Amino acid sequence: MCQIRGPAPGSEDPPMRDYRLIDADCHTVEPPHIWERWLPREFHDRAPRLVKDEEGGDAWSFGEDKPLMYIGLVATPGMRFEDIKWRGYTYDTIRKGCWDGKARLEDMDEDGVDAEFLYPSQRTMYHFMGNPDREFHRAGVRAYNDWLQDEFCANDPERLFGLAQMPNLGVEEAIAEMGRCREKGMRGVILTAWPNGGDALGEEDDRFFAAAEELGMPISIHIRIVRPSRKGTGALEGPAAIANMALAGMSLFPEVMCEIMMSGVHDRFPALRFLGVETDVGWVPAALEQLDNFYWRNRRHTGLTIQRLPSEYFHQAWICTFIHDRVGLRNRYDVGVHNMAWSTDYPHHGNDWPYSRKVIGEMFDGIPARERYEILAGNMVRAYDLPQGLEVPA
Repeated sequence: MCQIRGPAPGSEDPPMRDYRLIDADCHTVEPPHIWERWLPREFHDRAPRLVKDEEGGDAWSFGEDKPLMYIGLVATPGMRFEDIKWRGYTYDTIRKGCWDGKARLEDMDEDGVDAEFLYPSQRTMYHFMGNPDREFHRAGVRAYNDWLQDEFCANDPERLFGLAQMPNLGVEEAIAEMGRCREKGMRGVILTAWPNGGDALGEEDDRFFAAAEELGMPISIHIRIVRPSRKGTGALEGPAAIANMALAGMSLFPEVMCEIMMSGVHDRFPALRFLGVETDVGWVPAALEQLDNFYWRNRRHTGLTIQRLPSEYFHQAWICTFIHDRVGLRNRYDVGVHNMAWSTDYPHHGNDWPYSRKVIGEMFDGIPARERYEILAGNMVRAYDLPQGLEVPA
């Protein structure tokens, strides 16, 4: 299929940039005004509402019968580890870069980051996407995408790249929102649920994948796919909290990646690119070895008819992002130097702002300059066809 590359139709070619350090996965905290300004008025009574938490901090309420969404652990740049907590922080006490695009650029400059790829708060998206009212669902997703692109990223569209949230209203609605966001200048999409709306990938999803390939829109999956029959997202407090935070990428994401591979998506859409976001990469070589082994042994009785080994599809079509992953970097040739990308997760509690360059220097010690460039910038430049002006290392 013909792919549309570069800026959205009708826009001018952007100037060449020197991208040396690209944050492949970061986030925002929704600003206090987002729903009043961007969500149509008829839905304001059901929009997330800013309230006070138990310690006087700010939190978002999704309804009286639902737990609050605290802003503490998702607004931590510059905090000591010992000061990180869920409750008690307000929009006046967190960095403005968490929710304001102009301030974010200032924080990026201080951290030495040339560009960021921005992902939505999935808890907020669930509020709209889990609602049975299709109009409310559609309006909330569109409002978030419009705010991200037209307000936050508009401060510098060559450095701030928002990924468009896809609705869970069926394949046609997902294709329509993807096309609308492509016209606005967004360069990729994030799937929280399969486009068909069900538990499993289905034949009808091919129309969405075909449209994404045609438009040149890489597809991101942030840790997992939400399946209607499965409840719960993992405890974020109590004894299981650390495991759920630390291991989610390697415990929840491989199933999604395997489902895409084994469904023949890569055979039918060989130019389509996928990103596994906040997954880390140290586990990848072992997972690919086992997938190849068990595919070869079980392909006949399971009826699978894919044309290549799962590991070949990974190296052809996937990039996975990491924050701290020395094991993955030591094993980068097995992971694939072109299949991994560094990220900060700013402003969430895994970030090292403003010391990213220090942490990178320690993690990447001894890695050749060309490989370092690919992991820190080049892989994302190619995946999203960014206009790179830098003469890359040999």
